[in-house]
Amino acid sequence: MPDPDKISGRILRHVRSKDYQPQRMRKLARSIGVEETEYAAFRAAVKALMKAGRVVRGSSNCVMLPEAAGVIVGTFRGNARGFGFVVPEPPTDHGDLFIPPDATLDAITGDTVAARITRRGKRGDSSLVEGKVVEILERGQSRFVGELVREGGRWMLRADGHSLHRPVLLGDVHSTRAHAGDQVVVELTEFPAGDRPPRGVIVEVLGRRGDSEIDTISTIRQYHLRDEFPEEVLVDARRAIRNYDTGLDQREDLRSEVVITIDPDDAKDYDDAISVRPLGRGRIELGVHIADVSAFVLPDSPLDDEARTRGNSVYFPRRVLPMLPEVLSNGLCSLQEDEPRLAKSVFIEYSGKGNRLSKRYANTVIQSHKRLTYDEATRILEGRTRGFKPEVVQLLDRMNKLARAVHKRRLAAGMIVLDLPGTELVLDDDDAVVDVVPEDTSFSHTIIEMFMIEANEAVAELFSQLNVPHLRRVHAEPPGDAQTKLAGFLRVLGRPLPRRLERSDLLRLLDNVRDTAESFAVNLAVLRSMARAEYSPKTIGHYALASGDYCHFTSPIRRYPDLVVHRLLQTYLTGQLGTRRQRASVPSAEALTEVGAHCSFTERHAEAAERELKLVKVLRFLDQRVGETAEGLVTGVTNVGVFVQLVRYRVEGLIRFADLPDDWWDVKPRAGCVVGQRSGVRIAIGDPVAVEIASVNLAARELDLVLAPEPPKSRGRKTGRSVSKAKEKTEPARSVSRKTKTNRPSTRASAARRRGRR
Repeated sequence: MPDPDKISGRILRHVRSKDYQPQRMRKLARSIGVEETEYAAFRAAVKALMKAGRVVRGSSNCVMLPEAAGVIVGTFRGNARGFGFVVPEPPTDHGDLFIPPDATLDAITGDTVAARITRRGKRGDSSLVEGKVVEILERGQSRFVGELVREGGRWMLRADGHSLHRPVLLGDVHSTRAHAGDQVVVELTEFPAGDRPPRGVIVEVLGRRGDSEIDTISTIRQYHLRDEFPEEVLVDARRAIRNYDTGLDQREDLRSEVVITIDPDDAKDYDDAISVRPLGRGRIELGVHIADVSAFVLPDSPLDDEARTRGNSVYFPRRVLPMLPEVLSNGLCSLQEDEPRLAKSVFIEYSGKGNRLSKRYANTVIQSHKRLTYDEATRILEGRTRGFKPEVVQLLDRMNKLARAVHKRRLAAGMIVLDLPGTELVLDDDDAVVDVVPEDTSFSHTIIEMFMIEANEAVAELFSQLNVPHLRRVHAEPPGDAQTKLAGFLRVLGRPLPRRLERSDLLRLLDNVRDTAESFAVNLAVLRSMARAEYSPKTIGHYALASGDYCHFTSPIRRYPDLVVHRLLQTYLTGQLGTRRQRASVPSAEALTEVGAHCSFTERHAEAAERELKLVKVLRFLDQRVGETAEGLVTGVTNVGVFVQLVRYRVEGLIRFADLPDDWWDVKPRAGCVVGQRSGVRIAIGDPVAVEIASVNLAARELDLVLAPEPPKSRGRKTGRSVSKAKEKTEPARSVSRKTKTNRPSTRASAARRRGRR
């Protein structure tokens, strides 16, 4: 079978040549010398390149580069009101492309589409680019999950989430033994077209809607995640176990070295361990020891194919969908306490001020002396050392001092750290949420983060010095349009900055808002202005880390890009990067681009699934608290209403204009506020507000809020309703008015880390 990566490279080189004239598929295949036996692989390669947005079909179905066709290729995101957006891949300067309701070509969320720009303009401080979908290149999904309902004598699926906004008409339901109110999976047999609704058939009945276990299974099905391993993969894993002892005598033996792991309480896959030892004269050596997954997962084996397809592990509350079978991820590849384990180690020598002096790399065998949780590490650092061995306490003290020096050095170099603490769910025995608590932000987490960043950077620097293409973790500067939007937002808050922000501007801004009431709103806005980090061989560095060379090396149990980097490091350690001929065996830049694009997608997909299930669980929790008052922060103002983030729960809800106090409300998007004409009350982005939980629409993932009559109890910071009288003649004239009345009945019940993702 021809290598699809090599065929993709041949296609791209041909269509990028200056003499290339757009050709149809058959002619293009002949032009690059594709044999008839290779044609199926050629078609698959073209399809993959189209999905990635690297080529498109232009007029007469000719294959060409997107720029040549004047076409934008991206993922469609639909809205319940009919319009949508095309998210370009790769991102463009103008950001997402707005698609009006009559120009979507019946695309649904997740579809890969080709679109043309039809209009350019400005809306406030932002550019407005409008277009139309000209072709649906690939349907994103044909299976949907949701509630089975019966209305008007017809059975239909009401899909969960935001992918499909129209009910799916179903055929024979009785044969499936499903009942109204069941959670089901439906396969579309007809996609929506114009006024014609989608149709489908039930392919799986998950169970009664509302059970915590069903929520998890529904998310797995909704995101088409792989929750079982094929038998040939399990057979290959058992083969890896049988070969465990091979080559131990050829590794640097560190089993007598004091080495520890620090992980969350519920972790099972321990893929990184740490050692620190003094070298004299104020120098110190950090050892970062990473599970050597490459010793078990052979290239192009069933294990490797499955890991590459999955791209990464997916972490749900109390359930993990691992990238590798548990016999490896939780077994022989996991750096368990008192067990000898294979590792790839990076040794970095530092001065007393945390400056790197030298580095080396080795295949090792280690034996963890202690498996610590973050809570235990924090207790030791606070001096509560009873029950812990002296050598472990001493090692943690060295780690703490070194990490603080490294942290200080990286901050001085311009590393951007956002103050956006997350939340952790407290679950009962049935996996239902009983509380939501702030995420642990103790320095023990920062210790491990600093050491992982240092090791990742050290490995990337090695390959850059050798001028070897490798799979980097890249993070581009914030896009121009996003910077303009951020600058406009900051002006609303009275913190004007240039539209083209320098790193120093951002660092100064974040420092100025630290510990202020608007800190969260500003940090969230900065996060939203950032480009996404991704995997690519491009040499653009990592903006947030202020790093010129960076890769992911420290989590090969759960990230396929790390495994790719491990294999390249193995090639270096065995002396095979010395000649051009030997380098021919390492992945090409084209191959790395393809695997990087795939793993960037699976990472985004996994994060979306994790966020979705967490949101579902929190909304179920809040559904039992309708009528309660909570502390919120205004994060957005639209023509629909005011968006508010609940500070404690870190979920966003909407105060609709119909539920604001009786007044004429002027919406001023450029000023980021709404103003009551009669009352003079002003509600603006960044304002803390007290809100009441009005209702929860779990299927639509929506939370409705109303302003609370009384502020919530203070939690040690300024809270409550911080809406103010508007000053005359300080707002732009352009606005939209919304009339509300409160002397009528309301239609709503308004009375009642993973770490290492940088």
